[in-house]
Amino acid sequence: MHIRFWGVRGSLPSPELSFQIKDKITAILQRITLEDIKNQSARERFISDLPPWLFGTVGGNSPCVSLEFDKDKDNNAELLIFDSGSGIRELGIFLDNEKTINYRPHIFFSHFHWDHIMGLPFFNAAYNPKIKINFYSPKADLESVLQDQMRHPYFPINMDAMGAAKQYNVLKGPIKLKNCKISYKKMKHPGDSYAYKVDNGKGTFIYSTDSELSANDFIKNEENNAFFASADVLVMDSQYTLGEAIEKYNWGHSAFSMAVDFAANWDIKHMVLFHHDPAYNDQKLYNNLQAAKWYTEKMNLKGLKISLATEGMEIKI
Repeated sequence: MHIRFWGVRGSLPSPELSFQIKDKITAILQRITLEDIKNQSARERFISDLPPWLFGTVGGNSPCVSLEFDKDKDNNAELLIFDSGSGIRELGIFLDNEKTINYRPHIFFSHFHWDHIMGLPFFNAAYNPKIKINFYSPKADLESVLQDQMRHPYFPINMDAMGAAKQYNVLKGPIKLKNCKISYKKMKHPGDSYAYKVDNGKGTFIYSTDSELSANDFIKNEENNAFFASADVLVMDSQYTLGEAIEKYNWGHSAFSMAVDFAANWDIKHMVLFHHDPAYNDQKLYNNLQAAKWYTEKMNLKGLKISLATEGMEIKI
């Protein structure tokens, strides 16, 4: 399984502004010494030693994560897509430029809040008459919800303009796609949100955005154990600090420290902090990542890897 991140922000897109870029440039210039620029190797070493919040960006697109699997000898590959926030536009551009693999897209929706569907009208693959797109959700009104967002006065064209063949699949239990089993679990979020688990017999991946963790999610019962236990990669909503999560109780999101506790509780191997607050700049997000890592050390939580979801990041299971 090959996982790629195309959009990692929550609530709404939040691109870097010009003053934020200037602040980064200023911070970099303040670090430079004569030793750092005396030759090419010194310059390269200086750049490689810059903290990640200065050299690069977390990204500002709203949620979209893809998972590629089952590439055959003819270079056909199934492509699972989780949510169609603004990041799916970047995925569409990638697919336009990818000439060696024939991707077959399957789009799974956690829920239908605007930040998770707003990119669908700009997904280039949906206008390609040579492909078929499958849409999935446990919600019975899946088709009407997607079509309604592309009607007047919300959008100038409707889904009929999308030339790709479309199939709307209302989930009523786990499904199989080639060698993968895909299951889902309802999580706490206003209007409900669904986490998805992909299991190919060799590894497991869980996408759990817009999830406000509660005591029930930590209970070692049969349902929770079957879904969460020992996953290889967990992409987890971690939008808030603990103080913010308490202040914003019932808003439908989790604190990064609680996400760490959750991952440790279920023996997760690699947890990815996701659905970043649009008000957080890159430095704040990397500070949260460092705090999460310190927390694992303080609590002596061994064997848990923690990463910060960034646009362009790739993970292989």
